[in-house]
Amino acid sequence: MNLRDLQYLVALAEHRHFGRAAEACFVSQPTLSTQIKKLEDELGVPLVERTPRKVLLTEVGRDIAIRARDVLGGIEQIRSVARRTLDPESGTVRLGIFPTLGPYLLPHALPLVRAAFPKLELLLVEEKTEAVLRLLREGRLDAAILALPLHEDSLHSEFLFEEPFLLAVSEAHPLAHKQGLLKLSDLSNQNLLLLEDGHCLRDQALEVCHMAGAGERSGFRATSLETLRQMVAANVGITLLPVTSVKPPVAAVENLHLIEFKGHPPSRRVAMVWRKSSAMDAFLKRLAEVFRQLPADLLDTHAAASPPAAALPPPPRKRQPR
Repeated sequence: MNLRDLQYLVALAEHRHFGRAAEACFVSQPTLSTQIKKLEDELGVPLVERTPRKVLLTEVGRDIAIRARDVLGGIEQIRSVARRTLDPESGTVRLGIFPTLGPYLLPHALPLVRAAFPKLELLLVEEKTEAVLRLLREGRLDAAILALPLHEDSLHSEFLFEEPFLLAVSEAHPLAHKQGLLKLSDLSNQNLLLLEDGHCLRDQALEVCHMAGAGERSGFRATSLETLRQMVAANVGITLLPVTSVKPPVAAVENLHLIEFKGHPPSRRVAMVWRKSSAMDAFLKRLAEVFRQLPADLLDTHAAASPPAAALPPPPRKRQPR
């Protein structure tokens, strides 16, 4: 058995046609067919059902093809490690990131990465934090950008930045006139719109709610920040938004009023993490340093805040009957 035979079997499992599988492997159809037959003879089991119109793998053939795919993937990882050791800047880095940060950070960070490492292939995976951590533990990611704390002893973390939050309300909301004067205590007895379970931003917002004496708006949980933004603009409720999510190239939303907190605002701490056993440790530290070189105004809440809104007029006084 050799790796080429396993490659032929995987190709046959994917294409289910000897001709197309041979073409994908850059060999003739008789060559591929002969090698599959030799593999069957060596293993002593039939791998393929040959019918006039199509090719079907037997049950054991499908099982072996799945395992063969894993073997070939492992071999490619070994080659990748060797290439990165010789020239880490020209290799591939598989980077995980969570969805309430990825779309807003990457447009600013990726040009910096391309400029610093023009030959680097950066493969991005966007998943919720728990899924990213699982892929990282399994070796299917090289590194990840996540919010702290993580409580993972097997991971090394490099702090990148602290991202402040803004309060998002509609222009008609009573808090809209609090620009620059907003305190956490002003959120007391407010009910915030939050994301669904699994988003780390939900946990961070709940922590702020706990400190402020606020609660969660019952009966609603959003699947994305964009949904939260639109619900706030429709005057359904209020929420916390990380500052990168409201900076260009993100389009402004009509009737959405962004309020800066007075003093030190609630925030989240973001880091790049990877396995302590990673052979890429030295290069990943250099990559983390590039992510620290973000534009200075990207994390500036003052620049993102809406212009001050006029205070709402007091309610009309009721006329007393004579």
